Amino acid sequence: QVRLVESGGGLVQPGGSQRLSCAASGSIVSIKGMGWYRQAPGKQREMVAIISNGGSTTYPSSVKGRFTISRDNAKNTVYLQMNNLKPEDTAVYYCYAVGTLGSYWGQGTQVTVSS
Repeated sequence: QVRLVESGGGLVQPGGSQRLSCAASGSIVSIKGMGWYRQAPGKQREMVAIISNGGSTTYPSSVKGRFTISRDNAKNTVYLQMNNLKPEDTAVYYCYAVGTLGSYWGQGTQVTVSS
C-alpha cells in the first residue's frame, strides 16, 4: 500500500503562484509514476501533470508553460509549482501514484483562484 498526503492548497489571487506538495509513504519502491489531477465542481477529474521515475513529464495544453511537476526522491515527495494562476484553475487537486501494486489517490487539497 501507498499513502499520499497533499498540502499547500488555499486561496490565491489571479496571476499568483502556489506550490502543492505530496508526500508518499508505504511501499515506495513499487511506485512507477506520480502525478496531479484536479476536479472542479460539476466537471470530470482531469490530469494536470505526470512525472515518471525517469523524470519525464507530461502536461495538458491548459497548464503547459504555467505548471511544473518535480520530485524529490530522497523525501519521497512530488511537487506541483503553479504560476500565473487563473480562476479556471480553481479545483480540488489530487495527488496520484501508480505502481506494481496498484494505483493510489491522496485526499485532495482545495485551490481557489479568486480576487
